[in-house]
Amino acid sequence: MRTVLQRVSKASVTVDGKVISSIENGLLVLLGVEDADTQEDIDWLTNKIVNLRIFNDDNDVMNCSVQDVNGDIIVVSQFTLHAQTKKGNRPSYIKAAKPDFAVPMYEKFVQVLERKLGRKVGTGVFGADMKVELLNDGPVTISIDTKNKE
Repeated sequence: MRTVLQRVSKASVTVDGKVISSIENGLLVLLGVEDADTQEDIDWLTNKIVNLRIFNDDNDVMNCSVQDVNGDIIVVSQFTLHAQTKKGNRPSYIKAAKPDFAVPMYEKFVQVLERKLGRKVGTGVFGADMKVELLNDGPVTISIDTKNKE
């Protein structure tokens, strides 16, 4: 699994002109699934997201997690995170999982994240043309890949 986390002051997802998810303070999580992903990837990544200390404490030091600040999360599926750009100018998405595998993994990811966060997580619509709006706070943007745990 590959993800891009953005600390946001606000974020929303719109599909067909209708806002389907919106949050204030929290995280926008863009999630890409590949065929090699497992439940272990879901468990590791959701734990990392919920506990990552990227929110400011009272001394303006990034020392708090999304849980610590009672922040919310939106998760948006994004197969383009697995783009391969080595050859030519047209990205290849061969590593991105097909919907029959990616949708259940995405849904499990959201369920586990909700359990660990202790509340509902906003989502996009898998495979839809989504308009994602955000106000990146910081800016703080972090990419995490479960296959390259740096």
